Amino acid sequence: MDEQTQTVEFNPLDMNNYKIEKLPKMQKSGFEKWMAIVGGPLAIIVFILLGWFVDIPFLNNLVPENLDTTALKRYTELGSEGFTRINYMMLAIFAAAIILWITEAVPNYLTSLFLILAMVLTHVTTDKVAYAQLGHPVMWLNILSFVLASMLVKTQVAKRFALWLVVKFGKNSTMVVFSFLLINIVLSAFISATTAKAAILLPIFMVVCAIYGDTGGDKRTNFGRNLVLQNLFQINVGASGFLTGSGANLLAGSMIAGAMGWEIFSFQDWFKVAFPLCVVLMLIGWFVGTKLIFPLKENEKKPQIAGGLAYLENELKAMGKMSFQEYKAVFIFLAVLILWATDKQHGINQTAVAFIGAVVALTPKIGIVKWNEVDIPWHLMLFSAGAYTLGAGLDATGLPKTIVDAAFNGLGISQQTPFWVIYLLLTGIMLFSALIFQSKTMRALIFIPISIGVAQKFGYPIMSLAFPVALLIEHVYVLPFNSKPAALLYTTNHYSWGDTFKFGFTMMLISWVMIVIWGETVLRCFGYTNGVFFIH
Repeated sequence: MDEQTQTVEFNPLDMNNYKIEKLPKMQKSGFEKWMAIVGGPLAIIVFILLGWFVDIPFLNNLVPENLDTTALKRYTELGSEGFTRINYMMLAIFAAAIILWITEAVPNYLTSLFLILAMVLTHVTTDKVAYAQLGHPVMWLNILSFVLASMLVKTQVAKRFALWLVVKFGKNSTMVVFSFLLINIVLSAFISATTAKAAILLPIFMVVCAIYGDTGGDKRTNFGRNLVLQNLFQINVGASGFLTGSGANLLAGSMIAGAMGWEIFSFQDWFKVAFPLCVVLMLIGWFVGTKLIFPLKENEKKPQIAGGLAYLENELKAMGKMSFQEYKAVFIFLAVLILWATDKQHGINQTAVAFIGAVVALTPKIGIVKWNEVDIPWHLMLFSAGAYTLGAGLDATGLPKTIVDAAFNGLGISQQTPFWVIYLLLTGIMLFSALIFQSKTMRALIFIPISIGVAQKFGYPIMSLAFPVALLIEHVYVLPFNSKPAALLYTTNHYSWGDTFKFGFTMMLISWVMIVIWGETVLRCFGYTNGVFFIH
């Protein structure tokens, strides 16, 4: 009787029913539980063996190249010639951290704390370098971005914008999907946290799913599969269109800028290449999802619940007219975006711009939020700090370059290898690594230095390999554990593992083709490559 009462009382159009705290937690599969059990002991064994006992002959004669003055001095202090024990120790820490991150034997932030401590105690890097990563400019930008995003939560201006678009264009399925595409593009310009975007939009598209007859579980429809998976894809890929779309993008940009000798990677330079690509991929995603993989039936193309759209319209009306606080939030965000977009003209970097916006937002009587109203996920900050410390250690020991040399020698890749082979190899590794690695930051820290090192090794322009690889950071949507938005949206029960794999893996393959096309056309047009298939 109680269950029947609960079923009757549940209103699929009530957004309060779709708050994150009310969604079921994603349960680990048997395989994931097994991985979590063996992950800890395996990481310890690998760390001990690589750090103190293993001797790999083909690595021993490899000497890191292209180290900066500080890293070279550090390397000389810690070892002599070839691949020394300090390099093995860095390899041991790296391998152990990867095992812990993948298996989730312990929380990700705790793995980061472990690796920071290990790098200090084993003298891979100094205390100052290891602990200073919490103050990395990208860390500051992440923190400040959460301050700015909190304005959207408090004023609900993002919810108003999303509701307005859905009410305006929600009369048929095609326009509904396109309205969310536009919403995701706009939010990506302002919010650098993909999880925050997912949290803002989830209640809205869940209600829209219900209006079109999909309430999840045994009542799944292709419309619901499309809408939720399209949002997952758009939330992530939309972030790739802006340098400030995520902390991982900014980190990649700063590493490329450092290798190029630039002060910053310009917002404009990223935008003119990445934004058109992300829009094209979103449009292709819409076509692939709604026309090929999950084609809509006729009864799914129109609202199924009478008065459903009117309910959303009433939600919008209940918010009343835009308040002065909402107008201030919009003004602050637009000012920040304009300053980001004109960074080449005024020379203020992205973090400093975010500082300006956050200071204004927090200033009493002028701003919008108080510090205790700002939601900063410190566990993510600690995880990121560990990832940056790992990157500092990789730089200090020259490990990525050394491993690349060993791998390329083993694969027989030499100066005679065509550029397109190396281009496909690096972009493919970056793209499909998202099936294994959970963190975009970690992938950026691993694969951007590798792409820079490969470009330097073969005498190619750094941007010709590092930039295409950087453009693929945000492709983390294939499986539920590939990113936090993926894990969050999977709990809505609107699609299965098979559904997300079919759509996600298809889009991943298409994205690989598109980055090749982009390298041959757009990147070539702006002078970043000489074309993918040029003869070196």
